[in-house]
Amino acid sequence: MKHGKKYNESAKLIESGKLYDSAEAMKLAAGTKIAKFDETVEVHVRLGVDSRHADQQVRGAVVLPNGTGKTVRVLVITKGDKLKDAEAAGADYVGSEEMVEKIQKENWLDFDVVVASPDMMGMVGRLGKVLGPRGLMPTPKAGTVTPDVAKAVTEAKAGKIEYRLDKANIIHCPIGKVSFGEQKLQENFDTLMGAIVKAKPAAAKGQYIRSCVVATTMGPGIKINPSKFGV
Repeated sequence: MKHGKKYNESAKLIESGKLYDSAEAMKLAAGTKIAKFDETVEVHVRLGVDSRHADQQVRGAVVLPNGTGKTVRVLVITKGDKLKDAEAAGADYVGSEEMVEKIQKENWLDFDVVVASPDMMGMVGRLGKVLGPRGLMPTPKAGTVTPDVAKAVTEAKAGKIEYRLDKANIIHCPIGKVSFGEQKLQENFDTLMGAIVKAKPAAAKGQYIRSCVVATTMGPGIKINPSKFGV
């Protein structure tokens, strides 16, 4: 693969084959910005589990202490008094059956997070084929199916992210923007990795964290020493 001049210049700052401490990696990530926009810093973690087995799934959600730097649009599907609760908490879109119909009939997807109260899941379940592949389907594990919709909205706006395995047993998550600087990125990184380590399935055997790479949107990957996590 051919890369541009700016990418190649950034890549020179990273020692090939070296496994960095997380603090060094955050410093490099904050310093290898090559795009004109404020790039997102992403973490990619390969785990020693098999996502094909139900007892080896790793999935959850965590609120990053410094947020993600992204404006999150939240849709709440609920009814009754919870409609007002969701609006008061700052939800961007609030509704009941009409929201489900809008998604079904208009393929409307102008939101980043969907929160639903349990009494609406019978109807929201119809949206599985639309929301599921996009990672937008609300789930209890992610805290997006809950009777306390106001709390879920507040957490989503504050920087709550969901982590889960893909088919290659890798978790991909944003931990902020380059402009955050190394300290805030480090705090978010530690929070995410702490949650992933805590979520280790009992059925997982051998080394749990196989590899960990940090990269900006347009920049090169920075490998972090997985032995530092102790699992």
